[in-house]
Amino acid sequence: MNTHAMKSATLSGGFAEPVFDAQGVFRAVMDAMARPGKVVELSGKTAPPAPLTPEAGAIALTLLDHETPVWLGQKLAVSPAVADWLRFHTGCRIVSEPEQAQFLWVAAGDALPSLASLNLGSDADPELSTTVLLEVANWQGGNPLQWRGPGVAGARTLAVQGLPDTF
Repeated sequence: MNTHAMKSATLSGGFAEPVFDAQGVFRAVMDAMARPGKVVELSGKTAPPAPLTPEAGAIALTLLDHETPVWLGQKLAVSPAVADWLRFHTGCRIVSEPEQAQFLWVAAGDALPSLASLNLGSDADPELSTTVLLEVANWQGGNPLQWRGPGVAGARTLAVQGLPDTF
């Protein structure tokens, strides 16, 4: 890819309506996090460089900012265009070690680092914990998992395809 094409790919692909698109994606992400196992649709459209998916790009543009250290899994890290796109559109810092990250971004099929090495936050400061964004192949066709706990009425079953065996 020539330099002009690389710069163009870095500068393009963000939200068409940044404020409204980010608000819609934020609402959807908060709904999904408040109701574990719930599949939500994202309204904001992005066109990030591959292998970052449009959905992952929308979430990144919504949740990341200049104070956010982000670790990228191997498939994402080998593409300089992904890091450039994220830095340009969010101002985030890309870090080399998972332990340094507030957000861990892992593409579908990529190895998940040890969760034990990540920041767990505390009862007093839960916002200091690392958020893991794990892309999956499909929301069906995997081993069925039962989701229970706060935010889940009774139980919810999902058969997510592409989750690591540790789940």
